[in-house]
Amino acid sequence: MTLRPVDTGAPDRLYTVTGGRSRSADSFDLVTLVVSECRPTAGMQSEHARILDLCRHPTAVVEIAAELSLPVTVVRILLDDLHDMGRITARHPRAPASPGALPDSDLLKEVLHGLRKL
Repeated sequence: MTLRPVDTGAPDRLYTVTGGRSRSADSFDLVTLVVSECRPTAGMQSEHARILDLCRHPTAVVEIAAELSLPVTVVRILLDDLHDMGRITARHPRAPASPGALPDSDLLKEVLHGLRKL
């Protein structure tokens, strides 16, 4: 198997897609679920329209980037645009649980031991 470099698109195209911006507000994690709140409208940027179509059902940011064949950084900028316009909503991953809310490590070891016996 031959490894090939990842094609992130022509730099001038990405510059145009993002309107020259190179940073997002970092409000979208890779696993943030995005849902569109409306349908695409005439005259809308094609990437925005595709995101709205993709996100009719909850879709993770990383999946959107893969479907659009765009770098995640570019997708985050596009999502910021749509979020600012009120066209999408985002559901961020839960914060890590507190140590007291996690199962006891001894219990987990016993379960693992029991599973290995099966």
